[in-house]
Amino acid sequence: MPTVPVVPGRWPLLGHTPSLLWQRLRFTAGLAGRGRVVKVYIGHLPVYAVTTADLAQQVMTELSGKFEKGAMFDKFRPYFGNGLVMSNGAVHLRQRRLVQPAFHRERISGYAEVMRRVAEDAIGRWRPGEVRATDDDMQAVATAVVAGTLFSSGLSPERADQLRRWIPVVIQQGLVRAMVPQALQRLPIAANRRFDEAVRSLRSLVQDLVATRRADGADHGDLLSMLVMARDEDTGEGMTDEQVYDEVVNLLTAGIETTALAMAWLFHELGANPAVEERVLAEIDEVLSDKPATLQGIQQLGYTGQVVDEVLRRYPVWLLMRRTTEEVELDGVRLPAGTEVAFSPHAIHHDPRYHPDPHRFDPDRFSPERVAAMPREAYLPFAGGTRRCVGAAFARTEVLVVTATVLRRYRLAPVPGKPVGQRVTGAPYPTRLPMTVVPR
Repeated sequence: MPTVPVVPGRWPLLGHTPSLLWQRLRFTAGLAGRGRVVKVYIGHLPVYAVTTADLAQQVMTELSGKFEKGAMFDKFRPYFGNGLVMSNGAVHLRQRRLVQPAFHRERISGYAEVMRRVAEDAIGRWRPGEVRATDDDMQAVATAVVAGTLFSSGLSPERADQLRRWIPVVIQQGLVRAMVPQALQRLPIAANRRFDEAVRSLRSLVQDLVATRRADGADHGDLLSMLVMARDEDTGEGMTDEQVYDEVVNLLTAGIETTALAMAWLFHELGANPAVEERVLAEIDEVLSDKPATLQGIQQLGYTGQVVDEVLRRYPVWLLMRRTTEEVELDGVRLPAGTEVAFSPHAIHHDPRYHPDPHRFDPDRFSPERVAAMPREAYLPFAGGTRRCVGAAFARTEVLVVTATVLRRYRLAPVPGKPVGQRVTGAPYPTRLPMTVVPR
């Protein structure tokens, strides 16, 4: 067997955790120079990091039956539940069968109408010339979309505010907790207290919504109704309240935070790249004209779709982990059952071997001709295999509908002297994103 190099910079007791938390993108980007498979330590835990797209693809697809969610997800599970994102094995397959119908094409078409109405309501409150915190606006839009599709009756303003306030805390602080020793999680510091409060508040809100819908018993045509009423084809059994709760939390966290980030970064990139913006505006005007953004309409926005794909390449999830359930061989390295394996979608998306000039925003890299030459495994914004995000089509539809709806009325221009940076937890967040509303 080849020798697996240990990445330099291992700390006593803490392993590479300080580097993972403090350097994040730079640390994972540098792993490829150490080898195709390298060893890092999260505290005392050895983790084998694969640094090439083909090996990540093997983990996600070809060998996926020999992997389950890894240690990072074990630490998330007490807070996020054992829903589709967190579950393993037979539980995952059963839950996926139950949840999948909620994301069929005919359902997505109906959701697109909700997305358009939410976007129109949002920009109806904008005023020409005002400076908006675009990242906050997009999170509010994403929250309202999830509220309108998951809970057809919507949420009260108070509950919507709770979601916007607590979900980022659970996601961002949850990642930190996944990497630090458990003893540090119990320290009475402000970050821990805020995280615990966020988890309690989110659990109380969702449990109340599930209980109310279960008692109601009616089909409201929304995602929550489908979850409550879903039945397994083999057994005829439905989900328990706890299982419905777990799936709702998974849909809330995935449907709000990641989609909101994609939309925020998209408007940032359009503002920073006027030539790209002009092509998008021209396409939207030509294809949609005075018609509202529908599912059928946005599917004709070819170049705008390339812009979305490039945003998803530039700003993906930072790190994913899996654990072997039996012996696996990766690049000649035999890994026994129970071995933790990690890979970084962000590092793969910024690897010049697959994406030339990777830090340049270039939607044309997703033109049909160039996509044909791009290694399929080098683009994984929604993971892959049986673990591919069940809501991928939902998320992409939302980004396109909101983008088209906004740009038919307004452009969003960068504010001079207000540079936009990144802070990275599980994904890159803008440090701030003020943009000026410019009428078209």
